[in-house]
Amino acid sequence: MADEAQLRALMLKGLAGDAAAHRAFLTEAAGMLRGYFRNRLRTRPEDAEDLVQETLVALHTRRDSYDPNYPLTAWLYAIARYRLIDFLRRAKHRSHASLDGIDVRDDDPVYEASDARRDVATLLEKLPEKQRTAIRLVKLEERSVREAAESTGLSESDIKISIHRGLKTLMRLMAEEQAT
Repeated sequence: MADEAQLRALMLKGLAGDAAAHRAFLTEAAGMLRGYFRNRLRTRPEDAEDLVQETLVALHTRRDSYDPNYPLTAWLYAIARYRLIDFLRRAKHRSHASLDGIDVRDDDPVYEASDARRDVATLLEKLPEKQRTAIRLVKLEERSVREAAESTGLSESDIKISIHRGLKTLMRLMAEEQAT
């Protein structure tokens, strides 16, 4: 299996028009995705392969959205994660679905929604204003990047970078809190 640098090189060659490199990238990505989905859908291996194929199509059709300034695997796994979430939401309406032992159909009676909102608000307050606003508009209010850019006067790239940096900071802050 290829490492980050090899995958990135294949992706960049593919973006430059090298069809063989793009095929090699998708082949390597498929191997990584199989492991990712099989680990999360242990009781549904047939669905894991369907998700691999769906994600490969998304990687192919969205390849122009990859920003070479960021790790390729983060972009790849973000797309995979969204595919998995969409799958679990669809499955939620059809049958029982589980993610890491948590039933996605049922509310957690111990953890109220108001607690979650309070926790998110507390964490967001620790971010710079630009990052906080970008995350709130795109991730919480579910506006498009374009809509967020128009309402703030920032560029779409600035919104995307602010979200990326803000989420990265939030992950670090949560890890620090868990460590204490």
